[in-house]
Amino acid sequence: MLGRTMLAASLGALGALLTWRTPPAPDLAPRPPEAGVAVRLLDNGFHTDLALPRRPLEARGGPLAQAVRSLGPGDWVRVGWGDAKFYVDQSPISDRLPDGARAFFRPGNPSVVMLDPETGDPGEGVDPAQVVALAVSPAGFSRMAGRIEASLALSGGAPRVAAARPGEDTRFFASRETFSLVHLCNHWTAQVMAAGGVGVRPVRSVLSVEVMDAARAAALDSDGRGD
Repeated sequence: MLGRTMLAASLGALGALLTWRTPPAPDLAPRPPEAGVAVRLLDNGFHTDLALPRRPLEARGGPLAQAVRSLGPGDWVRVGWGDAKFYVDQSPISDRLPDGARAFFRPGNPSVVMLDPETGDPGEGVDPAQVVALAVSPAGFSRMAGRIEASLALSGGAPRVAAARPGEDTRFFASRETFSLVHLCNHWTAQVMAAGGVGVRPVRSVLSVEVMDAARAAALDSDGRGD
């Protein structure tokens, strides 16, 4: 009887953990486009990036603004996070499977924050299934930027470039966080969105589709259609 009780309790706790959603703060809740700051969430099938307007990022000041100002020209900044080696490498996935296993299963892997300047709306011309457009409150946007900034590893108060791809404007800045199975790229993106007022399910955010679904729900709510 005790064993059954413990099993039932464990299953209940697991179910609660899998379904737990961060509550959107009322003052940070997503807004209609005309009342907020535009944000784009992009998905390549297994990894999510955020695209944020450059001007308000620079206007905040601080280390993140410093990093953004160091980039090449562009009205938007694509932002992502990942393992310091696997994320930067562009060789075929089939050649990187052993390194992918290392990144997943070895704890404490160094990580980087990717900043990539883009001209024009990053969501234009993209398969609608791979992009979500939403708007967050100005306070929410500042909190999102603050969460990204908190990930930067600062040297003397300044962000440090850890890697760059030859011939590209993309820069990878050293992060103070570590990458592993319990803290993946999509977890990080979900945390940034949660800071902006989007309700996410942290445990299930291991999958990019879960992060995209959270953004879609927020976009519907901001338009008054998600009741």
